[in-house]
Amino acid sequence: MSATVAAPPEVRTHPIGLLPAAIVCSAAILLFGFELQLPGSAVLAVGLAIAWLVDRSGRTSRLLPDLALIALGQVIISSISVAADISYGNMLLMGTVLALSVAVPYVISRYVYGDHVIRFPWRTGVPWTRVQWVYLFFVIFLAWLILPFYFITSGVYTNWPTVTEPDEIARLFVGVNAVGTWDELFFICTVFALLRRHFTVWQANVLQAVVFVSFLWELGYQSWGPLLTIPFALLQGYTFKLTKSLTYVLVVHLLFDAVVFAVIVYAHTGWPAIFLLAP
Repeated sequence: MSATVAAPPEVRTHPIGLLPAAIVCSAAILLFGFELQLPGSAVLAVGLAIAWLVDRSGRTSRLLPDLALIALGQVIISSISVAADISYGNMLLMGTVLALSVAVPYVISRYVYGDHVIRFPWRTGVPWTRVQWVYLFFVIFLAWLILPFYFITSGVYTNWPTVTEPDEIARLFVGVNAVGTWDELFFICTVFALLRRHFTVWQANVLQAVVFVSFLWELGYQSWGPLLTIPFALLQGYTFKLTKSLTYVLVVHLLFDAVVFAVIVYAHTGWPAIFLLAP
């Protein structure tokens, strides 16, 4: 006989829950934006303590366990630098740590908490609409139009290593796509999903975007990059809410990252010369 896990009861929500959630998510600014692990961890602890008090008051329920998963993921990620480094050793280390930041919260949620909040819906059984297909091409067009200007005029392309040899270019391609895939698994399917349990879509989306954009800043999207990454993070969350499809938001992200990869290579080598507004 296979054991079945009982579904958790419906959670109680209250506007005061936004306070600890905002504190936990804003810790990402310290952890990733400024790379201050001790202050960032202290902010996480404060947020979790307030969540415990709010749960204990009866205004909310299960807020502390869910915020604890988000905090745990952030702590795991902050244990290493996520600055772009495509050496074989760092790719293995970063891949392991990022995988753990998704796997550990999932395992705890599924097998300790006994719920199914964190899901990875690869197949929904619903065909993509014409609007969804048009949106894919729109994303590619905007990325092709804007990203060369951003990366080159701001100089942020230097946050990624110079790649000239085929092996280096291949590793950069793998790295960009692997991190892009992980972004959706963690920020959307984990952080956004856990927050949606307690808050409205726009509240949860803004909170997950804080964590998402802070990570992207450390990764290399600096200077005026948040003017691009903030809308991107919000759109990805909202698109997932509409489509309920990890596959779709992942395709959107990887198409965007394909242009990112091409721009970084172009900025370092002058190839491929396919960008209209490249300086």
